[in-house]
Amino acid sequence: MDSEFSHKAGQRRTAPAVDPSGEARLMPRRQFLAVSAALLGGVVLYSPEQGLFCAAAQDQVLHVPLRFFDSTQALIVGAAVSRIFPSDESGPGAKEAGVVMYIDRYLAGPYGSDRHRYTQGPFESGAGELGYQGKASPREIYAEGLKDLASFDCLEPAQQDKALQAIESSLFFSLLRQHTIEGMFCDPVHGGNADMLGWQLIGFPGPRMSNYDDVDRHFGEAFRLAPVSLGSGRPSEAEE
Repeated sequence: MDSEFSHKAGQRRTAPAVDPSGEARLMPRRQFLAVSAALLGGVVLYSPEQGLFCAAAQDQVLHVPLRFFDSTQALIVGAAVSRIFPSDESGPGAKEAGVVMYIDRYLAGPYGSDRHRYTQGPFESGAGELGYQGKASPREIYAEGLKDLASFDCLEPAQQDKALQAIESSLFFSLLRQHTIEGMFCDPVHGGNADMLGWQLIGFPGPRMSNYDDVDRHFGEAFRLAPVSLGSGRPSEAEE
């Protein structure tokens, strides 16, 4: 997985997006997905232009820069992952954890273009034990798959579930489901798991060097560590 926080502060970039033909095209850096700060629960966000800041105002709208999707595609994917991993009485889901941002950054990186996968023929299908052996890159799979979900974000939840059931045997859906789980429980430096909501949900403390001191200090009592990210409180990017 590829972190999108390595570029220099203030640097403007362009990133590939998907057009209806399935070909990658250059998308201006100023494509954004509007997200309510109330939805994110006042988490600490990171922007290369602004550094760390707190999105605490309930009426504040954050404009999160997109790296691969355009805003329409991001809304569709965001709605889809929210049905795959919805919020309920047990806790928050993919929408609150910012899973769509994880997928956006993952596809914009080397994984999306198959930079590290052998992509010469012959191409095989049905060879599950060998992993994916097809020709299409993840970006191309998403481009094709999103055609079947046009206006998905405008549907009622029951209609959304029906639309996903219609494509659940497709390669696109299997990737979407896999990426939803990854974005829900990845380290926040990769764009998902905002405010470490996924880790809080399952009680994962994050990548710690040692727990010896806590074992001695809390021996014999119930104790749950607060999760810690590799990014030191930088779960995603946003601009006001």
